[in-house]
Amino acid sequence: MFRSVYFEEYEIGTVRETMGRTITETDIVMHAGQTGDFYPHHMDAEWCRTQDFGQRIAHGTLIFSVAVGMTAGEVNPEAFSYGYDRLRFIKPVFIGDTIRVRVTWKEKREHPKRPDYGFVSELCEVTNQRGETVLVCEHLLMVKRQGASA
Repeated sequence: MFRSVYFEEYEIGTVRETMGRTITETDIVMHAGQTGDFYPHHMDAEWCRTQDFGQRIAHGTLIFSVAVGMTAGEVNPEAFSYGYDRLRFIKPVFIGDTIRVRVTWKEKREHPKRPDYGFVSELCEVTNQRGETVLVCEHLLMVKRQGASA
């Protein structure tokens, strides 16, 4: 779905939330294969039983990737991702955990070199089924101003 939202239309404090997504063993195995990260924390159930968490944990980069995808339901043709800041893995995510993402428009500021654009910062908070925060980051968008040239 495409919907144009210009820089001026972003209202600080606006929140959107996603549906849940359960993390599976297949997610972890596929992510390991795609990234080459076969650390025992993710792949070795027997070794993990001897560690603090007592079970395998999902890759932080997997949870980040899935969470970003979960927030991408609407496409704004007037904006694009400029990057992510302050990414933190707060708590582990285990096989069978269900995550949700809450996105809050946090800040708007001028673009220092491109007057036709501004920056919008979104706070992304990922929680598990118990409401515990497992990941946080800030998503920085570069957004076209209304009336800006194409």
